[in-house]
Amino acid sequence: MNKLMTTGLALALTSLLAACGNNNTAATNGAGTDNAVTPEATSAGAPTELVVSTWGFSEDFFKEAVYAPFEQEHNVKIVVEIGNNAERLNKIRQGSSDVDVVYLSDYYAQQAINEGLFETIDRSNIPNIDKIYDIAKAPLGEEYGPAYTVGRLGIAYNPALVEGEVGSWADMWSKFDKNLALPAITATAGPMIVDAASLVSGGTEFNEDGAFTKLKELDSNVVKYYSQTSEYVNMFGQEEIAGGPIMEMYFKDLQAAVPDAKFVAPSEGAYAVMNTLNVVKGSDNKELAEEFINWQLSQEVQEKSAKAKVDSPVNTEVVLTDEEAVGVTYGAEVISKLRKLDMSFVNEHISVWTDRFNREIGG
Repeated sequence: MNKLMTTGLALALTSLLAACGNNNTAATNGAGTDNAVTPEATSAGAPTELVVSTWGFSEDFFKEAVYAPFEQEHNVKIVVEIGNNAERLNKIRQGSSDVDVVYLSDYYAQQAINEGLFETIDRSNIPNIDKIYDIAKAPLGEEYGPAYTVGRLGIAYNPALVEGEVGSWADMWSKFDKNLALPAITATAGPMIVDAASLVSGGTEFNEDGAFTKLKELDSNVVKYYSQTSEYVNMFGQEEIAGGPIMEMYFKDLQAAVPDAKFVAPSEGAYAVMNTLNVVKGSDNKELAEEFINWQLSQEVQEKSAKAKVDSPVNTEVVLTDEEAVGVTYGAEVISKLRKLDMSFVNEHISVWTDRFNREIGG
């Protein structure tokens, strides 16, 4: 039977069927007859345009700490396209975008790989890959880009509204009383909850029938199947819910509203939530895009991101104080305990799971 996840990750680890729109810009200092732009070719003349597709959160931080230094170093003008995973992936599918490098969650990045929308990468151009946790080096295969951040999906809760301490995925079935929020089946964390339900149903291998049986049992306690984290945060602050699965990076927002709130990594293992960087098929700036990925993995960027509570670090050379690490997925011990879904398996089955969820559970 196929397994949905791998467990016990070792230490040293933790959103074109049509052609993609090629960038037509080239360095003005002689990039070669094929118009390909190399980092060396950007050192003089008019800046080379590098189109980056991303979500749009923490825009000021990325402009100042990530984009500006790279632009200055490589004589580059970064143009940013903003949207959620699905919107931005669809633009690449349709060929309506000139994106060079794209930030996507591993779930959506796997779809792009399956559809042939990414260039294979030259890892020799990304030496900082050697400095990141093993789980982040090749989450979707050696030919494709790394995860630049690994977060974790655990359970947050308001102790005043649940029955005792919450410490496992199984506790969602016993300690919440009509005050639980769960990710929607189509959300990035949706497949993780399917897997968690399978775990609670018993056995070590993924069991779809067992998972959906447990999810149906839980449905009467679910107030909301949320698609946006803001929905969860608002309901939590207004005590409409006692809690439920959420990414650790958002816990600070919950704690601002409910100071006694708790976040736990369930005893069966929290889930690795990985965001990746990849080069889009047909980019004229492949090597420059790889330089950008290398910069995003650098100790300098990773440390600034972690301290600003923007992204959890994957660079093993980043050192944080206990205070700086609050709300951040940090450290080899934490990373080694994460559960990682097989995104190829997930993408093979997600349509069936979505249809089954809508038919049997709803929400």
